[in-house]
Amino acid sequence: MKRILIVDDDVIVRRTVERILVRANYEVITAQSVAESVRYATDLSIDCAIIDYNLDGEDGLVVLAKLREMQPACLRILMTGSTDFPMVVDAVNRGEVLRVLPKPFEAPTLLQTIDGAFDAAKRMATVASAQQRATNLKEQAMLSECFDKQLLKLFLQPIVTPEGNPIAYEALLRSDHAVLDGPISILRIAERGNCVTEIGKRVFKLAADALATLRPEVSLFVNLHPLDLEDPDLLSTHIAPLRGLEGRIVMEITERSRLQDMARWEESVALLTRRGFSIAIDDLGAGYNSLSMLADLQPQYIKIDMSLVRNIHLEPRKRRLILLMVTFANATGGKIIGEGVENSEEARALIDCGVHLLQGYLYGKPAPHARPSSRHN
Repeated sequence: MKRILIVDDDVIVRRTVERILVRANYEVITAQSVAESVRYATDLSIDCAIIDYNLDGEDGLVVLAKLREMQPACLRILMTGSTDFPMVVDAVNRGEVLRVLPKPFEAPTLLQTIDGAFDAAKRMATVASAQQRATNLKEQAMLSECFDKQLLKLFLQPIVTPEGNPIAYEALLRSDHAVLDGPISILRIAERGNCVTEIGKRVFKLAADALATLRPEVSLFVNLHPLDLEDPDLLSTHIAPLRGLEGRIVMEITERSRLQDMARWEESVALLTRRGFSIAIDDLGAGYNSLSMLADLQPQYIKIDMSLVRNIHLEPRKRRLILLMVTFANATGGKIIGEGVENSEEARALIDCGVHLLQGYLYGKPAPHARPSSRHN
């Protein structure tokens, strides 16, 4: 049974509309003010709202705007004695109002307006669904083009010692595709198409190729998507190209990953450590479960999010926080990496705090091939 909210400060109108709709087998809720209607919308799912334009000292369009924000799927019908108000026309054009119900009206007009609103919404949903299917097909075709033409690539950004010597590189996903030219667009489409692990499989192969171009003592940091950890058996197959290279690979797991939603993520991490891969937590300080991630993963590397690095030389509280992280890392045999270092003042503050390694534009932007750090301290 569809639920309809009626908002009018005239009790006779409310009761009359309620009787008509109840007889038509609708569930009806009535309210006489903006505040009362918002309370209902907070607690209940509403299929359709019929709002009077002239409430007592209030504007019915305010209710419609709030409903659109709180419950976008709710159909919104405005009751008014005049349909030529510029604000009414504007509300219809903006999509805040799906139908306008002129006052006074008879029962058949009311029911026809509601039925028409539901029919229009159904047609719109059908069109939107068809458009989404077409978009999905187009997106998957572009992703397939990336795969078939081998357009995916890895750019390398140096990770350096306090003296500026590169001892590792982070592998960052890039593409030569005209549209899918960055990691965000690639991964979003892969997520919608349920083929994220296929991206991971190809990244691991590219990582093996990249390692072949680096000096034997240099390591490579490879980002893991959370879904790469969902199935340890599949992960074991996908990391096959890295066999024999495990000691030079650091698998980065972002702190923002919702690992707890995956039943077997711990098996996947155990698999990686058993095979000889090192583990890094990426973006520490950007999420909400930092301590839990540290306890669960026991990483060899902890990468501090750039939001903590930015202007650290000007903010003592950030320095104190990083000092604590360095103390923790030293006590557990880990290393702290400061990410997003952009100037020498930030670098010096991090080094003074005891940060073990640094990464950022100060030392080199991501590039197709490994190159020496642009700065030596």
